[in-house]
Parts: sequence; C-alpha cells; structure tokens
Amino acid sequence: MSVERDTVQIPDDLAFASFRQQCESTQGWQQKYSKLGVGVWVQDTSEGKAVHRMKCRIEIKDAPAELVYDVLHDNEYRYKWDKQVIKSFDIARLTVNADIGYYSWKCPSPLKDRDVITLRSWLVTDNDYMIINYSVKHPDYPPQKDLVRAVSILTGYLIHSTGSGSCDLVYMAEADPRGSLPKWVINKASQYLAPKVLKRIHKVSLKYPEWKRKNRPHLKPWLYPEQNKLPTMSLDVLSIQHAESLENIDESALSEENASDEEGIKG
Repeated sequence: MSVERDTVQIPDDLAFASFRQQCESTQGWQQKYSKLGVGVWVQDTSEGKAVHRMKCRIEIKDAPAELVYDVLHDNEYRYKWDKQVIKSFDIARLTVNADIGYYSWKCPSPLKDRDVITLRSWLVTDNDYMIINYSVKHPDYPPQKDLVRAVSILTGYLIHSTGSGSCDLVYMAEADPRGSLPKWVINKASQYLAPKVLKRIHKVSLKYPEWKRKNRPHLKPWLYPEQNKLPTMSLDVLSIQHAESLENIDESALSEENASDEEGIKG
C-alpha cells in the first residue's frame, strides 16, 4: 500500500484508481470494529516502522454522495463541526483540482498537537467522489516548536454513491504521526475515534444544506474552479516531506489514565 515518492507530482487517474482499489480491498486488512453500518480495518506495519495504516467505512442512508463531498471540501463549514481543528486553510492552487493546504489539530491529551502541510487533489467520476492528499514541504511553512509535524503518506476519502440519497463513505489513512505512540493510542484511534469522526461527518452532512443557504450558497470552488481566488504556485517550490527529516517525539510512556476523548483524527 505504501506510496514512495521522490518528487512532488499531482495525482493522475491511475493514482485515484489505486486509491479506490485500496479502499475497497479486504486483502491484507484486519477488521477491528463492526457495528451499525460502521467498520474499521487496520493493516500491519513492518516491525520498527512508525507508519500506521487504517481505514474506516460508514453506510449513509439519508445523504447523497455529492452532499458529503461538499461537506468535506467546505473549509468554512469545517470550523462548525470539527472539534479538533486548530487552524485549517488553503495556501495555493496548483491546478483546477489540486491545491496546497495547512491543517493543525488537537490530539487526545496528554499527546502533543499535530500539524501537516499537504498536496490535496480531488476527482469526481460517475459514482465516486475522491479526495486524497500527501505531505509536502513548503518553504514558508516550516515545522513549529509547539506542534509535531506529522506526515501523510496517503490519506483521503472515497464517497461511493449507492442511490439518489445514499452513499458509502470510506476514510483511509497511511500516515506517520511522528512520535513513538503508545499502543493504547493506536487502538483507541482505530476502534473508537475513527468511527466517531465518520458518524459526526454523517450528522453534520444533514445540517449542511440549511447552513450553506445562509453562507455564500453559490461559492463552491471545488466544483467551479473559476471561483478559486487562491494564488497559483509552481510544483518546483515544493518538495517531498520525508518523515526521517523530522524530529521524532517519544510519547510511548504516556498513560491512558489521563487521556481525553478528543478525536485527534486528521481530516
């Protein structure tokens, strides 16, 4: 599943097809949670490696795929429902369906908060809506002292339409959170926090149409590229963010007794 990159490239159709295949595949994945239409799978990582692979799927029977897609794109609405967001903003556009963005989020106490710079791209096909990202380095946004810079190797959403008013939503992440995380953190993320986040996305999707009617209802630059007013940027300015070049924080001794119930799942 790992995607090794040496240069910054905008994902092409093959990259999206591979992402979709990984979202739908069961080979090599172990199911850790299954309840009320929500499932979580994890994939074993190589011994000594910090990379964590997880995917979570939820059946949504009362919201169409295009609605959930809008919710995941709308950064202004994210501040209304994402309880863990610290800052989230777009930096520059690369093409009509790719941009560079910043996201920082609160992790469950007592862990340090994280942030990430990603190249994000999106694609809509007949029945699928996909948003994927991976980490890059931007010269104007170096790691900050009070945050741990995490690394997204491949993270994203697949929204598959199952009818005019229903869909399946899959969140898949292959990431290095940087830090020797305790085993209880990994277990909690996969078996409790990830399902909670997808359930929240479902819930807030139902409220989005009413909210959007009152908040620039016609502004959807992810659908209408001519609305995108971000500055353009050349890929030459960017480079791959390799985890090995970042500080590794040892949080392995932190106790679960003082842990909060905050999600800490990067969206």
